[in-house]
Amino acid sequence: MGVLNLTPDSFSDGGRLASVPAALKAARRMLAQGADLLDLGGQSTRPGAELVGAAVELQRLLPVLEALQELRATHPGLLISIDTFEASVAEAALAAGADWINDVRGANHGDGDTSLRDPRMLPLIARAGCPYVLMHSRGTSQTMDDLAVYGEVVAEVRTELLAATEQALAAGVRSEQIIWDPGLGFAKTIEHNLELLRRLGELGSAGFPLLVGPSRKRFIGAVLNEPRPRARLWGTAAVCALAVASGARVLRVHDVGPIVQVARMAEALGGS
Repeated sequence: MGVLNLTPDSFSDGGRLASVPAALKAARRMLAQGADLLDLGGQSTRPGAELVGAAVELQRLLPVLEALQELRATHPGLLISIDTFEASVAEAALAAGADWINDVRGANHGDGDTSLRDPRMLPLIARAGCPYVLMHSRGTSQTMDDLAVYGEVVAEVRTELLAATEQALAAGVRSEQIIWDPGLGFAKTIEHNLELLRRLGELGSAGFPLLVGPSRKRFIGAVLNEPRPRARLWGTAAVCALAVASGARVLRVHDVGPIVQVARMAEALGGS
């Protein structure tokens, strides 16, 4: 899954894809390098990011989404995911040709609080029948770092993902639509992220495909003492190799070409 950030303030590449031609160029490059999906985002979810609202999200997303439809002629298997937690954005994007919804608040369940989830999202996903990424998180971009408190992080993330899954199923979402994302970097300390990666198989044992999104994240920067997000490629590659070996089915990354090689090699060496 190649990342197409259409925001001016994303943590590693904000503003680089501010125009439709720039986004299309990046999309073509990622597809040529082996991307299977493109994940479009119009709302930054980095720590401290401000909410822009559904109208601004759609202003950023729809022109690129509509332009990407032209690529389906040469890439008939192209899948497009929309990174949003707003049901109105998801609905408009699906109508415009998107295939997946990637919801960073899909399993926002800290202390049982589900108030940050859009109540219209699950009924929409049930009606659409599309793949739906349930990502574990707590709080908002402003509060999530304060909520990185766990007794046992793997068990609690798994429990909260299961609770969100049960709610999705009760709303009519089918189990085969659901993909789990442990939410690396979202309400997690460095050690929480590392522990989740070491024990990724315990999350996979629940039976849902796993999406892992480590790309350029600050926990990698902390381990490597590398403050520049774009210089964290090899740390990202190490995480992705481990994730594939642990059963991850989707890798969400910025640097598609190198990570495709990493994933294929890790799979050849015995990953799932």
